[in-house]
Amino acid sequence: MTQNPQDTATGKGEMGSLLLGAGFALASLIILPAVAQRIGLGSSLTIALRGALMRAANRV
Repeated sequence: MTQNPQDTATGKGEMGSLLLGAGFALASLIILPAVAQRIGLGSSLTIALRGALMRAANRV
């Protein structure tokens, strides 16, 4: 069975969105708090940045 070129393009776009969203989630849950602690950011600023990254992950 052959695949339609539009189906493969849509699949690649969905995979890219999934990977980007997962990257934003990983950054907001693990990387951002570690970097914020290392450079001495306050917890309220860290929480605000995590919220912004999670909203960006949901939009992708």
